Amino acid sequence: MDTHIKERRNVSLNTSAYKKEWFGNVRGDVLSGIVVALALIPEAIAFSIIAGVDPMVGLYASFCIAIVISFVGGRTGMISAATGAMALVMGDLVKDHGLNYLLAATILTGLLQILLGVLKIGKLMKFIPKPVMTGFVNSLAILIFTAQLTHFVGETWIMYVMTAVSLAIIYLFPLITKVIPSPLVAIIFMTIVAVTTGATVRTVGDMGQLTEALPMFMLPDIPLTLETLAIIFPYSIALAFVGLLESLLTAKIVDEMTDTDSNKNKEAKGQGIANIIAGCFGGMAGCAMIGQSGINIKSGGRGRLSTFVAGAFLMVLIVVLNDVLIKIPMAALVAVMIMVSIGTFDWSSLKRLTRAPKSDAAVMIVTVLIVLYTHDLSKGVFAGVLLSMIFFSAKISKVAVEKTADIQAKKITYRISGQIFFASVQDFVSKFDFKEKADAIVIDFSHSKIWDASAVGAVDTVILKYQLLGIPVQVQGLDEESSTLLEKLATSESKIS
Repeated sequence: MDTHIKERRNVSLNTSAYKKEWFGNVRGDVLSGIVVALALIPEAIAFSIIAGVDPMVGLYASFCIAIVISFVGGRTGMISAATGAMALVMGDLVKDHGLNYLLAATILTGLLQILLGVLKIGKLMKFIPKPVMTGFVNSLAILIFTAQLTHFVGETWIMYVMTAVSLAIIYLFPLITKVIPSPLVAIIFMTIVAVTTGATVRTVGDMGQLTEALPMFMLPDIPLTLETLAIIFPYSIALAFVGLLESLLTAKIVDEMTDTDSNKNKEAKGQGIANIIAGCFGGMAGCAMIGQSGINIKSGGRGRLSTFVAGAFLMVLIVVLNDVLIKIPMAALVAVMIMVSIGTFDWSSLKRLTRAPKSDAAVMIVTVLIVLYTHDLSKGVFAGVLLSMIFFSAKISKVAVEKTADIQAKKITYRISGQIFFASVQDFVSKFDFKEKADAIVIDFSHSKIWDASAVGAVDTVILKYQLLGIPVQVQGLDEESSTLLEKLATSESKIS
C-alpha cells in the first residue's frame, strides 16, 4: 500500500513540475517566443546560405527543432534551431553530394547524439573550465556583433538611424513598462515606420525567397549502401559533437542566467530526436543557439512554451503572415542582435584579466582568438580545454623532495611531496643522488600519490638503479590505491611498508 502511495505521489509531483515548465509563465513565454521567432528568420536564412542550401531548408530545420526540443529537451527556455557552427560543417557535403546526403547526415547526426546522451556525455561538462566558458561567451558575443555589420554594407544613412532608434526603444522602453518585451516593440514600431514612410532599407524579404508552405515528410533519396555511410559518417560525427558542445555549453550558460539546473544528458538525447525529425522534414542539422536563447531569457521566456511558440510562430509568419514578414526592416532585427551581443559579453571578465592568474587569462584569450579566427566555436573550446589541461599538468607536476640522512645507520630518507604521474616523472627521478654512499634508502610517499603507469615506471627506475649499486630500497607511506598500483605494475623488488 505504501509503495503505491509513493508511486502516485511521485507521478503527481512529476506531472505538476511538467505543467509548471509549460504553463508557469504563459504571458512571458508567448511574448518572448514571438520575439525569438522574428530573430530566427534572418539567422536561418543566413545559415542556409553558408551551408549552400535553399533558405527554406534552414527555416524548416528551425521550425522542427524548436517544436520538438520544447517537448523532449532537458533545458527549459533554451532555443534550438539551425546554427552557423553546424552550417560551416555542412558546406563541403552539400557541394560534393547534394541536399539528400545532407538530410541523411542530419538523421545520422541525431542517432549519434541520442547514443551520446545514453552514454551520459553531459558529465563531460565538468571538465570545461570557467576561463573557457568565459572565452566561449565573449567570442560568441563578438561574432554575433560582427555578423550584423554586413547588413550595413551598401546601405544609406536611413539604416543607421533606424538601427539607432530601435536600440533606443530596446533599452528605454523597459523604463515605461516591462509588460511587453522591448525588442518586440522595436520590431513592430520600425516596421510601421518603414511601411508608412516608404523608407528604402533592406527587409527580411530581401534576405531570400520564402515559400508559403509547411514542411513535408520526405526521407532522403539516397542508396542505402556502405559507400553512402562512408560519405556521410565523418560529417555526422563532426555535426554530432559540434552540436552537443554548443548545446551543452549554452545550457550551462542559461543555467547561470536563470539560476536553475538542467538535465544535460536529456538535452543531448533531445537534440538527437529533434535532428532526426528535422532531417525527415527537409531541414538541416541544428543545435542550441546562445544568441536566441539570450533573447528569450531577456524577453521574459523561461518555460518550454517559449521554445514551442518560437518554432510555431516562425511557421505562422512564413505561411500566414508572409506579406507582413517580408516588410520587417533588417535594421530592427540587427538592433535586437546587437542588444544580444552586448548582453552576452561578460564585461566583468575584462577587469578580471589583470587580477586572474596568467594561465587563466591566457586560456580565455586563446579561446576567443581561435573562435574569431576560425569562426568555429568548437575549435576554440577544444583549444581552451587543451591549454587548460597543459597549464594544470604543469602546475601539479612540480615535485618536492626533502632529504634526510641518518649517519649512524648509514640510511638516507627521501620524503616526496607532490603528484607522481606522466608529467612529473622526470622531475621525480632527478631528485635522487645515486652517487651518494648509503647502506639503505627509504622513499616516503606519505605526502604524495602514484597515479599512473608512468609513475610506477619512474619508481621502478629509482629502485633498480639503487639495487644495481647493491643498496636496498624501502618504500613507505603509500596510500591504498598507490600501493595496489605499484604491486600490480612494478618490475623491481622492494620492501613496501
